Amino acid sequence: MRIGIIGAGWLGGTVGGAWAKGGHDVLFSSRRPDKLAAMVRELGPHASAGTPAEAAAFGEVVLIATPYGELEKIGHDLGGALQGKIVLDACNPYPPDPEPFRREIEKAGVAISTAKYFPGARLVRAFSAVDATSVEASAAGRGAKLGVPLASNDENALRVAEQLVRDAGCEPVVVGDLAAARSFQRGGPGFRANTSAPALRRRLGMPADGL
Repeated sequence: MRIGIIGAGWLGGTVGGAWAKGGHDVLFSSRRPDKLAAMVRELGPHASAGTPAEAAAFGEVVLIATPYGELEKIGHDLGGALQGKIVLDACNPYPPDPEPFRREIEKAGVAISTAKYFPGARLVRAFSAVDATSVEASAAGRGAKLGVPLASNDENALRVAEQLVRDAGCEPVVVGDLAAARSFQRGGPGFRANTSAPALRRRLGMPADGL
């Protein structure tokens, strides 16, 4: 697939790197694309660099892994380019986001709040509850495969996200719709669990085999 990465930091770079190594065409973005030259050169022919607008236009799927406070501007600037596309939201409200803002977002539900910034996009809450180091270890085959919780109101987008989680060397755990993503936002039992899929399902009160 063609995948755009908006926010090519630790998490976005790690997940996108696993996809590029696996054969997906991945465009990593930054306001200064030249700063990504060394990374994309190391990842090989399936990796490239550009601006956030270029990533939004390029990707059939777009992973957003930026500070949460940037989402409103991203939605305003790039929402048109993301219409109808699968958007994987990996963002969490953290400092320097003001505490009242963080409390408001978490009370409403982080996934529900993100969806308001991207009307018309096929939003999936993905890679938001795991650490980049755990993704990297799972992709490298060190230990059990990492369980990555997913939630969306779009069943077909979920199926694509599930496959992309597998392509990153991890195991998907579908929790439910966007409202259900509350269980793996900060304060929920699935947040930063960084464990196997069966153990994650147990933490979330789901059958360990996923059935």
